[in-house]
Amino acid sequence: MNNGNGEAYWKANVRLMITLLIIWALVSFGFGIVLRPLLAGISIGGTDLGFWFAQQGSILVFLVLIFFYAFRMNKMDREYGVDEQ
Repeated sequence: MNNGNGEAYWKANVRLMITLLIIWALVSFGFGIVLRPLLAGISIGGTDLGFWFAQQGSILVFLVLIFFYAFRMNKMDREYGVDEQ
């Protein structure tokens, strides 16, 4: 991999990580803490939606983001020619 291609790969990787961290922060901090009073009227599984996001939702979203990151990085590795054969 040449230097220009390596820089493009790294920028794409950092952009993906920042995007996924913003999503996780929005779900865990935003929905679970900041927006909890707004979500209190919505019921899911016998409790309000804000509490669900704080206790379960942020963990589930985090797991989905981990698998998405692995899938996307495998695809990005193939695109930039740094995949494992």
